[in-house]
Amino acid sequence: MRAGGRRRWLARVGKGLLAAGLLGAGGYAATQPVERVIRISTRKFEFTPSEITLTKNEPVILEFTATDDLMGFKSAGLGVRMDIVPGKVTRLRLVPDRVGKFMFYCDVFCGDGHEEMDGTITVVETGA
Repeated sequence: MRAGGRRRWLARVGKGLLAAGLLGAGGYAATQPVERVIRISTRKFEFTPSEITLTKNEPVILEFTATDDLMGFKSAGLGVRMDIVPGKVTRLRLVPDRVGKFMFYCDVFCGDGHEEMDGTITVVETGA
């Protein structure tokens, strides 16, 4: 097949795949689950929101912003830990694998009141 013929053939195949939803953003979106994004802001000495409900085995993205100081996020019960840097969006992908209540807290000392900076993630069964 000549170069010009090959390009035309590839263009036709590509258009067919695109129309069928097998190529491009349409095909990707149809096959990939959309993860819920939960935005959490931090500042001395609080997480907002401080109570979060998740569903077991449902992937989520926790998206953190810090307004005033370097913060930490740790939940030993869920096995996650990360730094939250001011002026930067920090993302944590989480797939909770068991039901229960899990405490989280700031593990980077941020001043007087730091020990009160905590919250709870409640993981429920699917459809609960």
